[in-house]
Amino acid sequence: MNTAQALAQLKERLKASDRMPLVFLGHGSPMNAIEDNEYSRSWEALGKALPRPQAILVVSAHWMTNGTTLVDVSNVPRTIHDFYGFPPELHATQYPAHGDPALAKEVVSLLASHHAEGDDTWGLDHGAWSVLARLYPEADVPVFQLSIDMSKDLDWHLNIGKDLADLRRKGVLILGSGNVVHNLRAMRWGGKPYDWAEEFDTFFASQLEARDLAPLADRQGMGNLFRMAQPTPDHYLPALTIAGLADAKDQLTFMNNSIDIASVSMRSFIFH
Repeated sequence: MNTAQALAQLKERLKASDRMPLVFLGHGSPMNAIEDNEYSRSWEALGKALPRPQAILVVSAHWMTNGTTLVDVSNVPRTIHDFYGFPPELHATQYPAHGDPALAKEVVSLLASHHAEGDDTWGLDHGAWSVLARLYPEADVPVFQLSIDMSKDLDWHLNIGKDLADLRRKGVLILGSGNVVHNLRAMRWGGKPYDWAEEFDTFFASQLEARDLAPLADRQGMGNLFRMAQPTPDHYLPALTIAGLADAKDQLTFMNNSIDIASVSMRSFIFH
């Protein structure tokens, strides 16, 4: 099933409910924020299909902390241009959404066992605003970010989401942004995907479909395949957190099941 068909079916199934879906988007290049391509169009279509949230909590690959879990409690998160070598148009892009300090402080409390703290210095990095600019182009939904603690192992990130589950019943869209396969050292423009990239992407999708998540957090068991797919795990951790939030009631829909620049998976998924 291609992405257009998956989105059409998703729109049919997404009815008013007492809880929000869970979304993970493979964000790829920040240029997707301003280019018209298959990825940006799919995000626009997804934004129209999703129930309108009261607020958005983003777990992005680009807010990395070490030994702490931070929650952005700012009133108006700044747009962070955390990249270089891209055209001025991209650097000039702003995403002027408001934050939700009260809700963000509630998330700090929910994550008390994870020693969470509030932070008003970060904002929205490109893992957040590059996709939000397509999902909600009017920037009219409050949004705030949750950092990823790089000192913790994979199973910790898989389990942290469970403490956020109640937010779904409060109209909060929890959005993960990263890439299931992300090896920029091996990228090649216009090149055929590497066998290891396709193998890990397929492995991840199969485990997600089977709801057998423990192998996805078993770094030793995944061995060299994981090391090739994720030389550093920052882009993988948001996918784990979103996967760990899902429960037996959720249906799963995939979109953008492709490998870009030979070594970056754009695979995205929605639990609903």
